[in-house]
Amino acid sequence: MSEQQLIEKITFNVIQGRVLAEDEGFDEGLEGQPAVTELVEEALEQGISSKTIVLDGLTAAMEVVGEKFDQGAYLIPDMLASAECVGAAMDILSPHLEKVGMESKGKFVIATVAGDLHDIGKNIVSIMLKGAGYEVVDLGTDVYADSIIQAVKDHKAQFVGLSALLTTTMRVMGEVIVKLDEAGLRDEVKVLIGGAPTSQEFADEIGADFYCKDAFEAIAVLSNGHGQG
Repeated sequence: MSEQQLIEKITFNVIQGRVLAEDEGFDEGLEGQPAVTELVEEALEQGISSKTIVLDGLTAAMEVVGEKFDQGAYLIPDMLASAECVGAAMDILSPHLEKVGMESKGKFVIATVAGDLHDIGKNIVSIMLKGAGYEVVDLGTDVYADSIIQAVKDHKAQFVGLSALLTTTMRVMGEVIVKLDEAGLRDEVKVLIGGAPTSQEFADEIGADFYCKDAFEAIAVLSNGHGQG
């Protein structure tokens, strides 16, 4: 199989949400055929650059998934399946990317704020950030403001992503920004917020740098250079 064919197969299988050969896809008859994990390993064995796999295979696939999501052809579980493919591929590729010196675009602390246990949106953003070349520190769910500030200090993070799905917990995002300010870190960190009850107006109100309606917008904001420190 040529390099182009392998990359195209990786892209196709990410769009289909197939991590392993035994996984079904959206199209029928794919079960048993090599999926993302097997294809990425084959690509590395053939000497295809890990950077090429990420940029031409994974990133290109997620752009298609983003378009399908925007058009209503994909729902959140579909998008999550594709994001899991990227996550599995990045686990295989990470050591190779370090060897070729694919430079990190920065450290990104991400969390669902205190009182909130929702994590699907955060998980998708986290996986896509890794695929886009960021070092991600995922603190999980129900994370208090002080823990987020400590993680920013410990990891010298340039970015903070805050998620909330409840109107009762979204206020914690404002608390995080206040505490970043009190710790003298606010000017060094870009804060991105997201989640169903949040909005651009709310981001403006609490002083966040960016409101992102979904994972694709978060990546777009960062790739447009707005997220550079």
